[in-house]
Amino acid sequence: MRILLVEDEHKAGEYLRKGLMEAGFIVDWAKNGVDGLHEAQHSEHDLIVLDVMLPGLDGWQVLGELRKTKDTPVLFLTARDDVHDRVKGLELGADDYLIKPFSFMELIARIRTLLKRGPSRESEHIAIADVQIDLLKRRVTRGIDRIDLTAKEFSLLVLLAKRPGEVLSRTLIASQVWDMNFDSDTNVVDVAIRRLRAKLDDPYPLKLIHTARGIGYVLEEKE
Repeated sequence: MRILLVEDEHKAGEYLRKGLMEAGFIVDWAKNGVDGLHEAQHSEHDLIVLDVMLPGLDGWQVLGELRKTKDTPVLFLTARDDVHDRVKGLELGADDYLIKPFSFMELIARIRTLLKRGPSRESEHIAIADVQIDLLKRRVTRGIDRIDLTAKEFSLLVLLAKRPGEVLSRTLIASQVWDMNFDSDTNVVDVAIRRLRAKLDDPYPLKLIHTARGIGYVLEEKE
């Protein structure tokens, strides 16, 4: 199991890293909020132990940004014990909250409980480049522009956006979006992609939907 520790205090970080490693975890340690968010977004971790008072970005900001794209379990570890702070953390999407000073045995117990539970939610937002997808409101924006999509176009975009960088075959897309067995003579997927591109890509210099010839399509940010 791999844990991301985001803690700026060197002594506390060394203590936690050593203890977690002795408990059998692989530990990545970020010493500020900016690095912590980058690690959380671009690397895979089973759980994140996150301090609130951090340089660069505080814990609230890190969690708020992270929850737009990922649902990695987060345990807040902080000296801030005000009930309003605890409520704020939980409302932002934290899975647990432990106050400093704490028992290390309790920390390990809470971590193991969260790991058994696994991710508790599907992220309500997906972001790639300057595109924001609100899954609950079924709203898509690119930069400051609202992108109006049909129900099928929205489902198609969400399918691609949930698997960025992965080439999805026409067969898979047809089965997931249209719940149909794909007929190679049917161009429903290609037509839908063309319509989605016209709204999402054509007006903008950075193209996000790319064709893998003979295979399918992929959504990714590349030069």
